[in-house]
Amino acid sequence: MGKIIGICNQKGGTGKTTTAVNISSYLGLYDKKTLLIDMDPQGNATSGVGFNSEGKNSIYDVIADKVNIYESIYPTQWPQLSIIPSDISLTGGEVELASVDNRESRLKTAISRLKADFSYIIIDAPPSLGLLTLNVLVASDSLLIPVQCEYYALEGISKLVQTIDLVTENLNSALTIKAIILTMADFRTRLTLQVIEEVRNFFPEKTLNTIIPRNVKLAEAPSFGKPIYFYDPSCVGAKAYLNVTEDLLKKRIAEEELIRTRSW
Repeated sequence: MGKIIGICNQKGGTGKTTTAVNISSYLGLYDKKTLLIDMDPQGNATSGVGFNSEGKNSIYDVIADKVNIYESIYPTQWPQLSIIPSDISLTGGEVELASVDNRESRLKTAISRLKADFSYIIIDAPPSLGLLTLNVLVASDSLLIPVQCEYYALEGISKLVQTIDLVTENLNSALTIKAIILTMADFRTRLTLQVIEEVRNFFPEKTLNTIIPRNVKLAEAPSFGKPIYFYDPSCVGAKAYLNVTEDLLKKRIAEEELIRTRSW
């Protein structure tokens, strides 16, 4: 069965969509059949993989029960990577959801049948703690939380953790934080080093060793509609996301071994 991983942080500018796009593409390169779901009305993950959503079914159509979910899955030009795109209509969709039954679990209901079709389902949540993000938290098995190496980083993540705790208590008891990913690090500054230390002290077992640096190529790649490997595979940003993906794959193997051991 496939794993559903939400990528969340209610703060904007954390590298959340960059993380979603690049981890998804690297999983595909590792021959893992992967689905990227863009739950952000801005549609940056959609354009980040070079997909034109005009005239296509979107995740809004899925959660609004306008189409079958399989009618909204499209192949991208990258190996083993498919997408359910987003567009600005999803903004109105959040308002519509507020008045429907089971509004917090619409996404979970829609995508649960896809776990047999994909090794990984990566969901890019919007930069908010609204109903769309709540749907991501309820639908996900685990979360990746990108944290930028800047002031207020821990303040933002503490609010997100409070929301996650509420979701696990009331809506999705199986939800876990898979990893914290430090992003946008500028190692020339003392602030970056202080934030890294604080986050690792706060999440000693969850924070990945690999840190995503500030990198011009990472910033340029979305404007060309390319994941970083297909834009500049030799840049430091590409190597960092490759390492992050490998770390996550190792975590998956370790978790599966633990489950098998306990089943004995």
